[in-house]
Amino acid sequence: MASIKKFLIGEAISSEEEQHQRLSKKIALPVFASDAISSTAYATDEILWVLVGGAGAGVAAFRPLLPIAIIVCVLLAIVVTSYRQTIMAYPSGGGAYIVSRENLGATPALIAGSALLTDYILTVAVSVAGGVLAMRTAFGFSRSWAVPLCLICVFVMTVMNLRGVKESGAAFAGPTYFYIVMLLILIGTGLYRIFVQHVGPIPDHILSEEAVHLSHGTKYMSIFMLLRAFSSGAVALSGVEAVSNGVPAFEKPESKNASITLMWMGGILGSCFLGVSILAVHLKPFRGEADGNGLGLMAEYLYNGKGVMFWATMIGTFLILILAANTAYADFPRLASIIAKDGFLPRQFFNRGTRLVFSNGVLFLAGVACILIVAFDGDISKLIPLYAFGVFTGFTLSQSGMVVHHFKDKEKNWKVSAVINATGAFLTGLIATIVVVSKFTEGAWIPALLIPFMVFGFRAIGNHYEKGRQSTHVEPGYWPTRETHTLVVLVGSINLGVIRGLQYARSLHPDRLYAVTVATDDEDRKRIEQQWLEFNIPIDLEILYSPYRELRKPVMGFLDELDAKYSDNIITVVIPEFVTSWKTQWLHNGSAFALKASLLHRRHTAVVSVPTHMNIDIK
Repeated sequence: MASIKKFLIGEAISSEEEQHQRLSKKIALPVFASDAISSTAYATDEILWVLVGGAGAGVAAFRPLLPIAIIVCVLLAIVVTSYRQTIMAYPSGGGAYIVSRENLGATPALIAGSALLTDYILTVAVSVAGGVLAMRTAFGFSRSWAVPLCLICVFVMTVMNLRGVKESGAAFAGPTYFYIVMLLILIGTGLYRIFVQHVGPIPDHILSEEAVHLSHGTKYMSIFMLLRAFSSGAVALSGVEAVSNGVPAFEKPESKNASITLMWMGGILGSCFLGVSILAVHLKPFRGEADGNGLGLMAEYLYNGKGVMFWATMIGTFLILILAANTAYADFPRLASIIAKDGFLPRQFFNRGTRLVFSNGVLFLAGVACILIVAFDGDISKLIPLYAFGVFTGFTLSQSGMVVHHFKDKEKNWKVSAVINATGAFLTGLIATIVVVSKFTEGAWIPALLIPFMVFGFRAIGNHYEKGRQSTHVEPGYWPTRETHTLVVLVGSINLGVIRGLQYARSLHPDRLYAVTVATDDEDRKRIEQQWLEFNIPIDLEILYSPYRELRKPVMGFLDELDAKYSDNIITVVIPEFVTSWKTQWLHNGSAFALKASLLHRRHTAVVSVPTHMNIDIK
């Protein structure tokens, strides 16, 4: 196992090398912005899917597309500005969680943390599902390949991130920049062909029968459907908070570099999303289930078929959608470690692995994402409704916290900043409400219920740790009074292991020493008594009867009797055990393992295993 781990993950990195694992802006952009930038590949699709497929509006569905896209871009500018302020005010990272903790209190902070952690898990599932959809669009894979391909991608991403944030970022930087270049070329080509060459919409013969049928819809678009479409398109903002969560991962000066990276991300995301939406308004890519990714449809049409440029665009789309999960891999473990440090998550999430990565967080993220992919059949349209609620809940709490921060600190131009944050908090809160109401039956109820349960769980963990600190707290100068010491050696039959265990117990010179065996009948009793006499063992033997062949109950009863007899007593139970190679260890010590598990929870009791190594193996 050590060799396999070394091959997959690499050599261990010293804690002294942590500074050298920091990210430059060029590497940080693909690490923290790939999630946000990847939404340009599906956000426009999601708007159309509501208006064309859900509302049944046909070609009329494209009229509100551009206004919705513009509103999303305005909202993006507000959110980016807000998170830029967050980076400067809270350079320790943690984003919405830290802002809420410092300004709104523990419960809002835990709500924000739950929303963000849920968002990151869904980011992995949505991004991988979207990437596989792009692959299926390009190569025509069967729908049945979706889940296996998604799981393979998650495995590769997990291994790369266990190798370290800097190493994974360097590996994934090229594909991210490649996608940005290919998308800008597609948008430029599309704008030229539409406004200079005057090409029309995509002809019906290129689309699937389902898409052509959708284009004939004539239903009226209600306000409810328009709001629902807006909330679907607003997933373009997903991942914007990632930079503020990972500020400590940047090279010094951290806040300045993170702020510049955030602005780069906002500019690329806004311009590309708006550009794709303009193309969609004119080309009208009705996306039926058989058509796959809308970006692929437009690329095939604009490049006159599946030539080199089409394939380059689709490969770039596939890569960015898969690599968008890298943002979650960078931020989920870091945020989980901050929450764990505050005592609201198991402390294992705060531990770094051999590559200075929060490995437990990485593995937990991958495991839950795989469960979601299997449960929702790797379908991005089924996963998106789960996605948006957590995103905008985090946005709302973060910006509300920043409003309180501005009123408390009253820094320069704080009133303007407070207005921006208050506007953002209102709009993102409105979107979160729209999402949970309009998509409640499609799965939005899951995160809406899951987040409160997570907060309850975080609180329970926090209460446990707090009670643990109180129960183990001691004042300076405290020292426990001396206790008498009783050793109990468990004996089955006389062998090398038992004799070594008895000798070990005698060497400690306890106040009292007992050898204890459990007999099921008189034959067992006579056998062990005869062996005791033959070996002339100078320790009194206590024989416990167990007619129902139990080990744990009679041993516990004997220990209880000792506690009742000696009030100032601590008991050490000595268990002789055999140790063999990993291939045969499972053949030994089954009853000892179960008994040790029970003794662990017994007060004033210690357990000592005395190993006897056996030089045998299965050939």
